[in-house]
Amino acid sequence: MRTSKTFSILFWVYSSRVKYNQTNLYVRISLNSHRVNISLKAKIPFDLWNATAQRIDGNTKEAKEANTLINETRAKIFQNYQDLRFQNKEVTAELLKANFLGEGPGDKTLMDILEYHRQKIDKTLAEGSVRNFKVTEKYLLRFLREELKTNSIYLSELNYKFINDFSNFLFTCWPKGHVNAMSHNTVMKHVQRLRKIITLAFHLEWVDKDPFVRWKPTFEKKERDFLNINELKQIEDFEFYNDRLDRVRDLFVFSCYTGISFSDINDLNESNIRTGLDGQKWIFTLRNKTKTNVKIPLLEKPLKILVKYQSHPMTEITKSLLPIITNVKVNLFLKEVAELCDIQKNLTFHMARHTFATTITLSNGVPIETVSKLLGHTKIATTQIYARVLEDKLSKDMSELSKKLKIGKD
Repeated sequence: MRTSKTFSILFWVYSSRVKYNQTNLYVRISLNSHRVNISLKAKIPFDLWNATAQRIDGNTKEAKEANTLINETRAKIFQNYQDLRFQNKEVTAELLKANFLGEGPGDKTLMDILEYHRQKIDKTLAEGSVRNFKVTEKYLLRFLREELKTNSIYLSELNYKFINDFSNFLFTCWPKGHVNAMSHNTVMKHVQRLRKIITLAFHLEWVDKDPFVRWKPTFEKKERDFLNINELKQIEDFEFYNDRLDRVRDLFVFSCYTGISFSDINDLNESNIRTGLDGQKWIFTLRNKTKTNVKIPLLEKPLKILVKYQSHPMTEITKSLLPIITNVKVNLFLKEVAELCDIQKNLTFHMARHTFATTITLSNGVPIETVSKLLGHTKIATTQIYARVLEDKLSKDMSELSKKLKIGKD
């Protein structure tokens, strides 16, 4: 246990700042050659101040109230000093002052860590990730208001019950624009984001124990949907008589053959096209989501799409390689593309990335380590999800083949 022989608490007043016989009362905390002053926000009669006894002389009501404040302040500071020593924590004069003023770790609230985390991720995470955290924060504040009838709570009050109650609350929430409540996996994602925020508070020593230590997320297995080669060819070969849908199709197909996400495609410009060691054209870019460098060789089809839009009015204005469309609109228009091309799947732009991982690369023998690099994954385990999906499809295909062979023998 840490000890100190220089700890002292001194009450004093400014004799040079007396006005109408009134002066402010201060307390000084000294510890290991360091000292801090705290104003007690109380005025006392200067002529009754006893500097030696550090008290006000007399039995008037004013004197009793001031002496009570002095006694309570001394007791509070000393108790905090003893508590910190007992916990074997480093004690400083600054920490004692912060705790006394309610600015120490023990007085931090959920709102404090939300604000700190908000500032921390603002310039470090991708825009989409920041947006996701804001959504989680919105539901958290709604939970506090509707279920706990408060606007904030102390971090020390967070426990396993709070986590369970929050997750149960989320299961009853209907996201705006949705006809159903949140799915199980969506709820788990929100609670995981809260966990990251509280873990930050734990590392900052704003909370003594991690309330998530016994909490384990459970995710329902979801199959990653993608287009097979025939479905992709249907979209590629379809003749659209609408420029809007034609552009959306081109963006989608470009992603199917490069694996580049929608947000990263919008950032592409001439500087991203370089000649590789093989003498072929490559895309060199940085993923917005993971901040990892990605190098992708340009196959024939995406190259033709780039040539198509070289002198297009939409790219000349934005100086981008491809037309820029909002994420909401591109996914809305893809529903029309699916209907016209007779695609019986919920076509989204992200499906293009899945199609690249499965139909274009893995099913054609590209090693999973290479696919992981092309997709810009930071963990190969993320890419293995696509491999499992591919195994499922191969199993189904082989099962169908087995049935056909059996029929042929019969």
